[in-house]
Amino acid sequence: MDNPNYKSGFVAIIGRPNVGKSTLLNYVVGQKVAIMSNVAQTTRNKIQGIYTSPEAQIVFIDTPGIHKPATKLGDFMEKSALSALDEVDAVLFVVSATEKRGPGDNFIIERLKKVNQPIFLVVNKIDQVNPNDLPQIVDQYKDALPFKKVVPISALQGNNVNNLINDLIKILPNGPQYYPADQVSDHPERFVIAEMIREKVFLLTRQEVPHSVAVDVTSVKREDENHIHISANIIVERPGQKGIIIGKGGKMLKKIGTMARQDIERLLGDKVFLQLWVKVVPDWRDKSAMLKDYGYRNKDY
Repeated sequence: MDNPNYKSGFVAIIGRPNVGKSTLLNYVVGQKVAIMSNVAQTTRNKIQGIYTSPEAQIVFIDTPGIHKPATKLGDFMEKSALSALDEVDAVLFVVSATEKRGPGDNFIIERLKKVNQPIFLVVNKIDQVNPNDLPQIVDQYKDALPFKKVVPISALQGNNVNNLINDLIKILPNGPQYYPADQVSDHPERFVIAEMIREKVFLLTRQEVPHSVAVDVTSVKREDENHIHISANIIVERPGQKGIIIGKGGKMLKKIGTMARQDIERLLGDKVFLQLWVKVVPDWRDKSAMLKDYGYRNKDY
């Protein structure tokens, strides 16, 4: 890196479920890295999206939405989110302009009081409210913490996101480019493939099969120069959920497979043959060994 003034650093994105953290990350990175769904708790690991420009590289850590844990998986997600705050150069606390400050926000604010790094208050979804209401929305938070800056944005439409990036670059330390310029995530492809399949399960089965789904990518094999063969198990907790995911005459599973395959082909730039199976593993979310099998490892928190 020839530029002695090159900036680089790590930035955590934190906030209640459904405030648009993954949407923001995907907008900044310009590709689908974090899965998006309006089911709370879709992001389970610290997904890193990487923004690279000639001036700077920002590695974003998208933390799971903070909530009170009800299972071992919930506990893992909680620790995962909080540990991200101790290893970054700045924190984006994302809140939704469409919702009043609530207990979830207060819980995060308490934790952020222990953080020494600059914290930006990012008010998302401004496209859904009257601009005249913004000062009132911001007033709910502005005295809670010594924010470096308050930045209203629409992650979906991209309003003001570039200004947020520029504000971040200003406060980042000088440093090396950690990742190649064309790399957008540090997760192995298997992880991102599993996330894409899981997103489609959420999207299509919505209410019926919420969080009791994991995806285990069992093999990724290159058949030839242009074709990749992928096998994966969709793990559920109950036989009834298996029935819902397979659907009448296998229709639902086929639909999940088709939509996931299209995303995976865009990610890998190759033709993909995707084989999906559905397995019932009772109470997998409360079994430590199972959590490890499905990618939730202790080193992640």
